[in-house]
Amino acid sequence: MRNLTLKQLRYFEALAHHGHFGRAAHACSISQPALSVQIRELEETLGTGLFERGARHVRLTNFGEDFATRVRAILRSVDELGELARASRDHLVGRLRIGVIPTIAPYLLPQIITKLTAANSNIEIQIRESLTPILVRELADGLLDAAIVALPVSEPSLTEVALFEEKFVLVRPVGDEHMPVPDHEDLREMKLLLLEEGHCFRDQALSFCNIQSSKPREMLDASSLATLVQMVGAGLGVTLIPEMAISVETRSAPVSIAHFKSPQPSRTIGMIWRKTSPLAKQLLQISELVLQATEAIKAR
Repeated sequence: MRNLTLKQLRYFEALAHHGHFGRAAHACSISQPALSVQIRELEETLGTGLFERGARHVRLTNFGEDFATRVRAILRSVDELGELARASRDHLVGRLRIGVIPTIAPYLLPQIITKLTAANSNIEIQIRESLTPILVRELADGLLDAAIVALPVSEPSLTEVALFEEKFVLVRPVGDEHMPVPDHEDLREMKLLLLEEGHCFRDQALSFCNIQSSKPREMLDASSLATLVQMVGAGLGVTLIPEMAISVETRSAPVSIAHFKSPQPSRTIGMIWRKTSPLAKQLLQISELVLQATEAIKAR
């Protein structure tokens, strides 16, 4: 059997990830025919098929699934060899891939990028905004270096560093600003607007109100905090948002902000990365810059 090449393995992983030759070719910066040739040669070398080809997408065969698990481990190890060299330097250079959940990204990213580029002039920052389960999976697969999420994620293979606590506030129509602030029991009887399934912020809001996530809800859900606030401004209900989102999301909607009495709902924000990452020391330093960025936002 001919030797497999790292190039072929990276092309295979891209196709397995995207499930589409065109998107995988674009991600690899090669033409679709060239990608097809490499995948075909890889299958010929292995003597078996890796993908089931469909009209619009491809999916892994049973062997392809097993092969993908081994390939990702190999590519992760290869990438970590490069990280070893980067870790030997005082400052990070090259690419830094950071994941951020959607309820943090719009409010914290500008400050984070400013802080990181000021401290590391030779760094190339790549941001991936997605839900926590996806970011955790991509960290495990070596597609990200670190992620900023709500803790805990309780994944044994990841290091968790708590950065700060953030309180939630109530957003309600501006006409309700003189009314008493509801407690968590009162919120259960109100039309509570939430993010759609999959967002950890949704689960945290439901937990504060002691509402089971599986309970049927005759309420509107949204894909972003911005949409939630606009829905409140239109009189459709009330919602909760994190403090860092107040200045951005409420400036163009007729809503009022109210702070809950104790116990106030809150979340812990932190950074996570693989315990095996050679960049652990540098990532810890970056977590401190993230904390500084947050303090700059609070000081406004």
